[in-house]
Amino acid sequence: MSEVRTCIVAEDEILLRHSLVAELQRAWPTLRIVAECEDGASAVEALAEHMPDIAFLDIRMPGLNGLEVAALAAEASPRTKIVFVTAYDQYAIDAFDRGAIDYLLKPVKPERLEATIARLQAQDALPDAAALAVLLDKLGALPNAAGALEPLTWLTASAGRETKLILVDDVAYFRADHKYTTVVTVDGEALLRTPLRELLPRLDTAHFKQIHRSTIVNLRAIAGIARDDSGRGTVRLKRRPETLTVSQPFMALFKHM
Repeated sequence: MSEVRTCIVAEDEILLRHSLVAELQRAWPTLRIVAECEDGASAVEALAEHMPDIAFLDIRMPGLNGLEVAALAAEASPRTKIVFVTAYDQYAIDAFDRGAIDYLLKPVKPERLEATIARLQAQDALPDAAALAVLLDKLGALPNAAGALEPLTWLTASAGRETKLILVDDVAYFRADHKYTTVVTVDGEALLRTPLRELLPRLDTAHFKQIHRSTIVNLRAIAGIARDDSGRGTVRLKRRPETLTVSQPFMALFKHM
């Protein structure tokens, strides 16, 4: 009897995600899909929770992209085999080919998926997440998507009946608030009518990092970070009294701090 392998699928476009899941179930009936994820943050959490054998990661997702998720997987689930899913991007394809990293092009063709499955079933044919992180580092970071927008400088948010113009650099952190986002500064809070997952791609990733499914922090607002026995972290802010929780999978972001 063949070994049952586990898998997560991370793809923000629901029809493409369902299509890939259906094709996987057809081509590999014994594969158990333990999570379907619509963004990078939920993919990181699924990796930490399930530690699957395999992860199919869309490169272009809201918030954390597939490459960033793969880097975090090196600590969250280091033995997971990673397969990237991408639209046509010659730079990415050339880089993946140089590093013997597997990928699927959208729309995914059955014969290409079957070839990938054959490699995955060969156990050691693909690098696991820990080895992949080293390969990606050697290959260098992939460029931003063509046409990517410049990071936001100002935000317009509401505080009661008042509309505030907030300098992004003044934000200590952002917190998910149902369909909206709470913007927290030294002076107080305001409500931004944009979901957290849509906001993250518009922020300068050199300064803003997602540390929890519901929290993005300004690195310049951090006074210190502590890790508890469970691997989770607590962020202490410079000019705010509250502390912020860092989910265990996201602690890898702070390993050099």
